[in-house]
Amino acid sequence: MATGAARGYWPYLIPSAVLFTAVIVVPFVMNVATSFTRWSGVGTPTWIGVDNYTRLFRDERFWTSFANNVALIVAMAIIPTVLGLVLAAALFDYIGKRFGPRTASALRAAYYLPQVLPVAVAGVVWGWMLHPTYGAVNQIFGLKVNWLGDPDFALATVMAVMVWFQLGYPVVIFMAGLQRADPALHEAAEIDGASWWRRFWHITIPQIRPEIFVVLLTCTIAALKVFGPIFVLTRGGPANATMVPSYFSYLNFFQKSNVGYGSAIATILALIIVVVTFAFLRVQERES
Repeated sequence: MATGAARGYWPYLIPSAVLFTAVIVVPFVMNVATSFTRWSGVGTPTWIGVDNYTRLFRDERFWTSFANNVALIVAMAIIPTVLGLVLAAALFDYIGKRFGPRTASALRAAYYLPQVLPVAVAGVVWGWMLHPTYGAVNQIFGLKVNWLGDPDFALATVMAVMVWFQLGYPVVIFMAGLQRADPALHEAAEIDGASWWRRFWHITIPQIRPEIFVVLLTCTIAALKVFGPIFVLTRGGPANATMVPSYFSYLNFFQKSNVGYGSAIATILALIIVVVTFAFLRVQERES
């Protein structure tokens, strides 16, 4: 009976399987095949074997882009996760109990608002705010800093923008996780004299560990494939200070018409994302 019921589910998986094959598998296989060629996007590709990959690993811009990507992982995954945990706990344990759940929900929505805004709109607004001449940031603090045009400030500025952009997602996920946490444990610890910080560290975090893994994984993947904010804010500049692999691949695809080389960059990036995802899942299995 169980086997027959299981077989009955398979026809319902066919549409999604066909869509996944057409949208994900086929383009990925074509991209991998193209990465072994020299092709401008027009005409017949020329097979060159692994030349694109040997060139790639000697390319300083490639390694610079991945170093910048690591910095963006910090800005889009690690910092939002840490701040999101603290903010979610504060909204749930303090704001919600002292000022009511509506106030906590309104603040949660305010934190999540950047996630709703289109990347292009948010990037243009931040570009205006950070403009060296008439930008609000320089006007308010009386500075004359070219936040996005100076190699010494550009990456740190983009990281700060991405923290603002990404923070609302962990807050929403963690507040949802806190709602299933056992309040009796907090009450018992509070009666025993445990401070809020000790309750947060020893009770709250262990209970929402699955949510922490989900947030870290999804935010890390988002950081590895980040493109829109870089395109809108800096175009990878100045002097490659904010170059990331996804934008580096785009440059080779569409501006340099070096499709084979761009495909090699995209293939390496996809493999890294797969490896990172597998590593996260393995760690989560061991922790659970």
